[in-house]
Amino acid sequence: MTAKLEKLDGNKVKLEITVSGDQFEEGIQKAYQKLKGKFNIPGFRKGKAPRGIVENFYGPQVFYEDALDEIIPEAYRAAVEENKLDVVSRPEYDVLSIDKKDGVVLTAEVFVKPEVKLGKYEGLKVKKPVEKIAAKDVDAEVEKTREQNARWVEVDRAAKDGDTVIVDFLGSVDGVPFEGGEAKEQSLVLGEGRFIPGFEEQIVGMKAGEQRDINVKFPEGYTPELAGKDAVFAITMHTVKEKELPELDDDFAQDVSEFDTLAEYKKDIKKKMQERADMKAKAEMENQLLTAIADDIKADIPDVMIENQIDYQVQQMSYQLMYQGMKLEDYLQYIGMTMDDLRNEYREGSAQQVKMRLAVEALLDKLKIDPTEKDIEAKYEELAKAENKTVQEYKDMMGAQELDYFKDRVAMEQLFDYLVSKAEVQEVDAKAWEKEQAEKAKKESEKKETKKATAKKPAAKKETAKTAEKTAEKKPAAKKTAAKKETTKKA
Repeated sequence: MTAKLEKLDGNKVKLEITVSGDQFEEGIQKAYQKLKGKFNIPGFRKGKAPRGIVENFYGPQVFYEDALDEIIPEAYRAAVEENKLDVVSRPEYDVLSIDKKDGVVLTAEVFVKPEVKLGKYEGLKVKKPVEKIAAKDVDAEVEKTREQNARWVEVDRAAKDGDTVIVDFLGSVDGVPFEGGEAKEQSLVLGEGRFIPGFEEQIVGMKAGEQRDINVKFPEGYTPELAGKDAVFAITMHTVKEKELPELDDDFAQDVSEFDTLAEYKKDIKKKMQERADMKAKAEMENQLLTAIADDIKADIPDVMIENQIDYQVQQMSYQLMYQGMKLEDYLQYIGMTMDDLRNEYREGSAQQVKMRLAVEALLDKLKIDPTEKDIEAKYEELAKAENKTVQEYKDMMGAQELDYFKDRVAMEQLFDYLVSKAEVQEVDAKAWEKEQAEKAKKESEKKETKKATAKKPAAKKETAKTAEKTAEKKPAAKKTAAKKETTKKA
């Protein structure tokens, strides 16, 4: 196999691949072995006719198409490796000539990863959102744990908001019970607003054993049979329970943690909360740095790379919906969105993701970051220690797939450590930063919605026509390739 490389426009290349007659012969023989069971030749049992007999009966080119399927993928892979190409799209094949003696000549057009010219990546200005964990933050976290470990105890008093009550109820409209309006020993937390307006409020004040009729009005947006109607619910109160929180003492700390005292428990909580806050701050800085670097690169990015990223985003969404028992097509129909709409929603973010990935790869190459085995093992030890596990236990917990990408993870950490060390860091209050980012995101969202709402239909049609024109421009080439393959098939 030999291959000649020709560079086309837009980071597209053409490989002219020549497969020898001997290689083509091997492909024909493989095709014969796969297909011989399908041929029924007079004088031979089905599948037992020699290859020469089959070729005489059906024509010498009978196995050519399947032979091409055998040899082309391997020849293409070898050509890509020989020319050290970083391919980002599927190849478009075109068979130029086929000869049993001279072999096969074909072309493969494919997009390759673009050359990236980095802009500024040192001395960048970034903001570090700093959060210092205070005693009140620790107390709030402890209080959450208290709530989770609370128990409900029965009390002999009138029910109030926050209590859990056990009730029977029977609802009726104009004296006639309606479907779904009856329940026995229904548990209800007063004040959560799980029932229609006015229901829970009128139960407040009832005691165990008390009966009461309450009047409510169904919301206009309720089911058609009940929307906007007045109803009466006959309530029977069985039980009133209040939440009892555990005492904040050393016994509580021992019950919910591995520590003997409440002071030790709180100290550990503060340490972990600070670690999480520091990690969040680091991630924020890394995102700022990578966004700035990606926006400053120069690269002729093929559309196919962005389309591939959109494909990935759509696939991930499809998987998430599948776990919830819903198909993507049904979900899109439910929210009134087409697949094109969804892909356009992902387009801007996907383009940014591609730029970031290209920037990272260019930086890793520029800075010659390549973690050693020692670096990798040191990281394993650090993470295993944080989980109170041995290195092997930690690796077993990670799984084979995560282990495969662990070197990349270490490389990324080394890269960002370098970038942060070279950046001009300004510390800001974390809460103020979060508020600023939330307002910024809100404005961006409103801007997009306004743009959609004010978009003129003619402009949309023009864009659609433009897109269709681009598609139409691509179709003749596809037909040409298909026509050549069909000609080959009939040869």
